[in-house]
Amino acid sequence: MGEIANCPKCDALFIQNQFRTVCEKCYKEEETAYEAVYKFLRKRENRKAQLDEVVEATNVPKELILKFIRLGRIQLINFPNLGYPCEKCGKIIREKRLCADCKDNIHKQIHQMEQEKIISERNKQTTKTTTFYSQGPKK
Repeated sequence: MGEIANCPKCDALFIQNQFRTVCEKCYKEEETAYEAVYKFLRKRENRKAQLDEVVEATNVPKELILKFIRLGRIQLINFPNLGYPCEKCGKIIREKRLCADCKDNIHKQIHQMEQEKIISERNKQTTKTTTFYSQGPKK
């Protein structure tokens, strides 16, 4: 079941669910924009268009086109020059949420943290088990 929410575009009340994130009026506007974008991209000569060219030709905001791509309404497999920005660095990608460089960087940081944790645990164990004894002078 949906929840009552304010539309992020026009601030009107509506029932939000997993498919609708805007009110009915804004949803119809988005559908009109989607039809314009899809109609443009469907033409053979426009299939290799880049995102800025699509924005310029259709007058649809870049953010809305990116929303269509993220929701899977525009399949990137059919349009080789379209993509969306990496969530970390902004580099244009075609799948998932992060580019390969950011993903590798995060993996390296995680590996480094794990190694530091292992070393600190090893140091704690060695300090706990080391015991020194001293003997008094022999008489």
